[in-house]
Amino acid sequence: MTSFGSEKSSGFPKTLHPETLALHGRELRRSAATPIYQTAWNEETQANGPAWRFGHEALDALYPSVSNPTQQLLEERLASFEGGAAALAVASGQAASAICVLTLAQAGDNFVTSTGLYGGTWNLFANTLQPLGIEPRFVDAADPENFCRATDSRTRLYYAETLPNPKLDAFPIREVASIGRAHGVPLVMDNTCVPLIVRPFEHGADIVMYSLTKYIGGHGTTLGGAIIDGGTFPWEAHAERFPLLTQPDGEHPGVIWTEIAKPFGPIAFLLRARFKQLANLGASISPFAAFQILQGLDTLAVRMERHNANAVVIAQYLAKHPKVTKVHFPGLQSGEIRRRADAYMRGGHGALVGFELRGGAEAGRRFIDSLKLIYHLANIGDTRTLAIQPAATTHSQLSEADQLAAGVTPGYVRLSIGIEHPDDIVAGLEQALSSA
Repeated sequence: MTSFGSEKSSGFPKTLHPETLALHGRELRRSAATPIYQTAWNEETQANGPAWRFGHEALDALYPSVSNPTQQLLEERLASFEGGAAALAVASGQAASAICVLTLAQAGDNFVTSTGLYGGTWNLFANTLQPLGIEPRFVDAADPENFCRATDSRTRLYYAETLPNPKLDAFPIREVASIGRAHGVPLVMDNTCVPLIVRPFEHGADIVMYSLTKYIGGHGTTLGGAIIDGGTFPWEAHAERFPLLTQPDGEHPGVIWTEIAKPFGPIAFLLRARFKQLANLGASISPFAAFQILQGLDTLAVRMERHNANAVVIAQYLAKHPKVTKVHFPGLQSGEIRRRADAYMRGGHGALVGFELRGGAEAGRRFIDSLKLIYHLANIGDTRTLAIQPAATTHSQLSEADQLAAGVTPGYVRLSIGIEHPDDIVAGLEQALSSA
């Protein structure tokens, strides 16, 4: 829960739960609806130079490529419910992943990442960042010590998905975060699949990111991404490892990000992400997109409850189906991976369910081709139930070996369970499975 500086009225609680913060943010407002500041520029009311431009006051007046009032409200709400120091909203989850790496790493550097990744993220790391000289070191998170083994003096961050899509083995956040702290390496967690269910900062993560397109938006209409700085990583204590934050920035003469951040809080990482990477790459979220995602954030807590409950019903149904050989779902796991799921997840095990059919890839294709109620879409987190065959779509650019490392077999089918009545989802699956 987050503490408030003062009570708003007699008897009002000084702390609010994450579900409430997602709706209200830290500062209570009385506006009936969030305004949309649909403008390509903001009037600059001061001109006091770099010290002003890199402060919080600047966010009200800078070019909308880095800030907009509607975007600001979204960022404040995201930081509030996640328990972070500050947030940055961007155009997509893919942009958020790229900015997280580029804020800390440059040519000659490396970062260690779990193999349990969404296919687009794997391609971003291996086929876009690696040719630029930033090396991704893929390791199996089943053994957290693999992160330690892959670390050297040029390692700038660890990266992982909280609930890897589509592998669905909960990531050992606390174990890897501890390894990172021992080496002076921050842990970036992509929490897209389990907002509110997992609170990465509480387990030692330093930075949390989202594809807002998924559960937080919830309606499948709007692209967006977010980066949330926990404000806890001691960048200056590891100054040699992070020259991009602790040494003068060539683009902004005299600016050292850890110094600029001091009047405004421990947000050096997020300031560089906003004023360097976002400003130069132009991956800005539009005011209307920020507005749309705020509407989804209003109902996130109640939707996640229904998503989670439905997923349990569907996983149990598939586990008993004669054509299904294996079900991937944290609530049906055992051993160490189940222990991790239970340790990090509260109120549910997420709404992604994977399964493999007795007939392999061809049976999976027949299932997909037979869908009627359920949508054949690569998205997740929509209110509607969605299905995809990752080997043929989201992970098709990966080699067979890399697909297997990511948890993708040729016949694997991933479901994103919606909020329909569970009996109707089961009926939709039964109808498609009859042709598989």
